[in-house]
Amino acid sequence: MNPHAKPDREHEPAASKSMLDVLIRAGLILTLAFLCYRVLAPFLVLVVWAVILAVAMYPLHRAVARSIGGRPGIAATLVTLLTVVLIVVPSAVLLSSLGDSVRQLITDVQQDTLRIPPPAPAVAQVPLIGERVYTLWEAAHDDLPALVQSLQPKVGELAKDALGMVASIGGGILQFLAALIVAGIIMAFGEGGDRASRAIFERLADEEQGARLAHLVTTTIRAVAQGVIGVAFIQALVIGICLLVAGVPWAGVLAIVVLVLSIAQIPALLVTLPVVAYIWVSGDYGTVAATVYTVLLVVAGMIDNVLKPLMLGHGVDAPMPVILLGALSGMAAAGILGLFVGATLLALGYQVFMGWVAMKPQTRQPPQGEGPGPVA
Repeated sequence: MNPHAKPDREHEPAASKSMLDVLIRAGLILTLAFLCYRVLAPFLVLVVWAVILAVAMYPLHRAVARSIGGRPGIAATLVTLLTVVLIVVPSAVLLSSLGDSVRQLITDVQQDTLRIPPPAPAVAQVPLIGERVYTLWEAAHDDLPALVQSLQPKVGELAKDALGMVASIGGGILQFLAALIVAGIIMAFGEGGDRASRAIFERLADEEQGARLAHLVTTTIRAVAQGVIGVAFIQALVIGICLLVAGVPWAGVLAIVVLVLSIAQIPALLVTLPVVAYIWVSGDYGTVAATVYTVLLVVAGMIDNVLKPLMLGHGVDAPMPVILLGALSGMAAAGILGLFVGATLLALGYQVFMGWVAMKPQTRQPPQGEGPGPVA
């Protein structure tokens, strides 16, 4: 019998008890985390978007607070009200236009009154492509009634999908309004939140790397939310309002197309220039009105070239395909609000991961007199 076996057996109960304590604590922590997730799950996208808005607008909040004597609560209220007036109200107007267009389309299809207006003779006089465009336009004008008749069995499904899309966008605007209110509350307690977030990062990493990660997260959120999502949203809003003023059909749909293209860093002129061509060849506008609307749409299509230097800050190091993938995936998962949350979160995850890769772990320096050790 081995005389050293008895001490080992004496340590076995203590080791087993210690392992059991660790498993019980881990199980309780996982259970608590799961329950917290179940409670927050219905509002998770809203809360994340509120935090993103608060981080992005916090410099503006601090500037307003300084200008009114250092009152953060009043400053948060003013910033929230300003955002509602400048963003939420025009978005609701564009949504109303989108709903009217969808309802009118469904009514025209159901009553077999959907028509494409005939092309103006001036279309055929456009150099290079005029005759071909005129021929295709005239064919679409002649063949559309037969196409509408073939779609009659699918009108119910079409109406359901279209109205569901409009309702989803409307719900997204209401969620954005709620997230904006929550963001205002977060900004009112911004200093305490900043200290808490730094403490969390320093607890996850050491003090130096935690501060670096906290700075990386903050700058990435502001760069993406302001320089990419913010610029795209403002440009889509301005173009949508110009389309509404000009009386262009389907202004809400075109504004959404501009929003997606702008997030993908594709020029919005791809939408505004065909609209300008429509204004000139439709025959519904006078020369003065067509000239004014052309100037407005061209300027609105290039407004991102002015907004990006003002709002981009230090730039976005995340590749644009990452941002576009996050936007499209977020929209597929959580609707119109997920379009913004997905782009920001995926870019943030990419930046944090690449920042972690760039951080070299501290290596132990050998004492003086010792070599680097044998080479394997």
